[in-house]
Amino acid sequence: MTLHHVEQVMGMAVSIDIVDADDPAVIAELVDWFHEVDETFSPYKESSTVSRIGRGEVDSDDPALTAGVVEVLLRCEQLVDETNGVFDVWSVPSPNGTNFDPCGYVKGWSVQRAADLLEASGVRRFCINAGGDIVLRGAGPDGNAWRVGIRHPDDPMALAMVLGCEGPLAVATSASYERGAHIVDPRVGSPSTELASATVIGPDLGEADAYATTLYVMGVAGLGWLTGKPGYSGCVITRDGAMLSTDEFDAHLVA
Repeated sequence: MTLHHVEQVMGMAVSIDIVDADDPAVIAELVDWFHEVDETFSPYKESSTVSRIGRGEVDSDDPALTAGVVEVLLRCEQLVDETNGVFDVWSVPSPNGTNFDPCGYVKGWSVQRAADLLEASGVRRFCINAGGDIVLRGAGPDGNAWRVGIRHPDDPMALAMVLGCEGPLAVATSASYERGAHIVDPRVGSPSTELASATVIGPDLGEADAYATTLYVMGVAGLGWLTGKPGYSGCVITRDGAMLSTDEFDAHLVA
């Protein structure tokens, strides 16, 4: 039996497909987790911990600094150095009016933690898709590799490519086709426009999500930077439709 559920949370549809479990309780646990993440990390909620941090209202003794929040803050701080300032959640405009928005890491991180919850429950074959950022485990329902379609940046009804993936694996895409030119280069304070989309594959979705944003901001040159991240590979589509990718990424392409 395959369990399927779609939850509207964190401003998007999160779909959960589980191949090797039939207890709806495992779905309920994930739904509760995603709503907890939304309440804590949403920059659209004035009372969220993220909004309060952005306004300077949270000190080191605040109980809002849970282990999860501290984990996210520390990793985002590391990513500033790791990307030479390209990924800097403290230097981008946020919907709450501040310059603190960790969504470029939090979405992938939260889905990765949801995958960890499923695995702790003994589930081994599943797919979680959060607005195009995906975690996979095991094989698909038919016993073959999962098929992951990457949207064409110029046509919402078309695919730019299809990937054949068997877990454990994560796929993250950064693009401007849903929200316009919203991905800002913190180094110059303006949106990046060189690429139409950037997709990264790797073992951890939190990392892949952050790396996809970094790759999008860096442009084509970012593919060289990404090759220095063991286990991660990527593909970019330029504004004129050219597709460039790393060799490791090409191994997942379905003809």
